[in-house]
Amino acid sequence: MTTLHDCLRLDAQDPLAPLRDHFSLPPGVIYLDGNSLGALPRATAARVAEVVTQEWGTDLIKAWNTAGWFDLPQRLGNQIARLIGAQPGEVVATDSTSVNLFKVLTAAIHMASADAPQRKLIVSERSNFPTDLYIAESLCRQHGFTLQLVEPEEITAALTSEVAVLMLTHVNYRTGAMHDMSAVTAAAHAAGALMLWDLAHSAGAVPVDLSGAGADFAVGCGYKYLNGGPGAPAFVWVNPKHADRFWQPLAGWWGHATPFTFTPDYRPAPGVQRYLCGTQPMISLSALECGLDVFAAAATLIPNQTAMETLRQKSLALTDLFIALVEQRCAGFGLDLATPREHARRGSQVSLSRAEGAYAIVQALIARGVIGDFRAGDGAAHPDILRFGFTPLYVGYEDVWHAVEQLREVLETAEWQRPEFNKISAVT
Repeated sequence: MTTLHDCLRLDAQDPLAPLRDHFSLPPGVIYLDGNSLGALPRATAARVAEVVTQEWGTDLIKAWNTAGWFDLPQRLGNQIARLIGAQPGEVVATDSTSVNLFKVLTAAIHMASADAPQRKLIVSERSNFPTDLYIAESLCRQHGFTLQLVEPEEITAALTSEVAVLMLTHVNYRTGAMHDMSAVTAAAHAAGALMLWDLAHSAGAVPVDLSGAGADFAVGCGYKYLNGGPGAPAFVWVNPKHADRFWQPLAGWWGHATPFTFTPDYRPAPGVQRYLCGTQPMISLSALECGLDVFAAAATLIPNQTAMETLRQKSLALTDLFIALVEQRCAGFGLDLATPREHARRGSQVSLSRAEGAYAIVQALIARGVIGDFRAGDGAAHPDILRFGFTPLYVGYEDVWHAVEQLREVLETAEWQRPEFNKISAVT
């Protein structure tokens, strides 16, 4: 049976342990919600202050050139590219995940309509993150398409000759189940469909190889595992073979081939740069850069491996430990594992379900300084979830031990039944 001493030993042997010093974490807090909002890098506050007081406050409009503001979406995109199996010049950091999804799904619909006009279906998972489904539903209404929702085990069977686009999130936000990107992409292409991936719960936590898988489009989040801060710009990737084929629907001046010629007609920039739209948020992008810099620091600690390989190894070790300790120390309290045990099918989170009290248990844990989150279910197939995200950059093995100990105490004492923990907040 694993002991606290075992966990301390694992922390002492962890080559990534120094990265925790790159983050400003409140004392007494075990933060297991980095899959929803990443922790604050220590460098961020000073960098944002520099952008505000020096670049904006002193340099003023000159900063577009002197501070390299205009090229920042591409520079950050190149940093992100290294984490998702893309090449330099194939990714831009811009807008929100929802807006980027609107762009690439519109492009996919137009491409499919040109190549195979009889294909009118977009297939996705019933348990996909709702905003993805809302965007898809809206575009289907506009273009005469239909959104078909299926369970994970039904995806392959759903890939009929009527499917134009398969749109999936690589790691499920509720369960943490991870798709085999290469296999699923190959199945979509074999059926004649385009493949669109949402990497919101993948980028920065698990290895991703978009190029190797031959995917068509991808979007992802900047404020979860990339630690860019609340509402940080997202990112978009388009397979180079598609990038120049379509004028994305939000054709703004930042996506123009020569924006400073100020011509009245639109001429799209080459490649993924055309997926930019309007003036970009320099302060937010600069904050995101601090989060991405931590991954560069990780690479210096492990010269014989890629940063993502080592982060993945630690992520699996942390989640294995959490599952084992919950089953050892919280047995008999009605907790069920909703996350796959198999490494190949698990992202960087562990989700537990319980017939009663999932929300209140999470609130009781938060009051004790163990921050996870609650995700509501939608019936028997998708129960309420206690969700715990493991960011290997700053979560350690001792954290896991104490988090499970706090969970055991909350359950043993029935502390979660107190009225204040059952009061539903606006944000759950």
